[in-house]
Amino acid sequence: MAINDLWNERFHRAVLAATANAGGPIYDTDGDVIIGGSYYVLPRIWGAAGGGLNLAPRGDNQCPLFIGQEPSEVNKGIPVRFSNWRSRVRFVPESMNLNIKMDVKATVCVQSTYWWVTAAESHFRTMFVTAGRKPEHGEDSANSFFQIKKIGDNLSGYKIAFCPEDKDCINVGIKVDRSGVRRLVLSSTPFEVVFEKATYTSSKTMSNV
Repeated sequence: MAINDLWNERFHRAVLAATANAGGPIYDTDGDVIIGGSYYVLPRIWGAAGGGLNLAPRGDNQCPLFIGQEPSEVNKGIPVRFSNWRSRVRFVPESMNLNIKMDVKATVCVQSTYWWVTAAESHFRTMFVTAGRKPEHGEDSANSFFQIKKIGDNLSGYKIAFCPEDKDCINVGIKVDRSGVRRLVLSSTPFEVVFEKATYTSSKTMSNV
């Protein structure tokens, strides 16, 4: 057996063994297990659902930045990276708390781009996903943890959820604000996605909308 084939066999055995104690692996659009690196988060169904993710301000304030979505399906936006899941498996696991970070070199706000759930002003009555600092060990960072879950049908795809204390999960969906900007929010309707490999770190800083 070739060395590469032997390594692949051992890796997939490790994946299956680890699945008993952790969520199963997340797969990208090539059918490969997501281990590390950058990935575009794209709509599961291509077309009117828009494109990949971006960073955008809200209203007249340039900062902080919010996680949004490109309006055009041809724009893949900014890729993300996953980190900090509790299990010791190498792959990115399904249905386990992890951090998500926009993989961008810099922002106009000179800030980290980890995902956080943030309450908007009372008149919005919406929980937005914003870009924020890197969560530190030992602090209450529950609002920075998300989970990736399979869509329960015959089509391959995932949804992202916010699961406070690992229960009562709330879907991450899309809300179009009054300016027509598409934003990630907590919603009863999930944003159904797939993950496509990105070959570079984006130099894009924010949406132009």
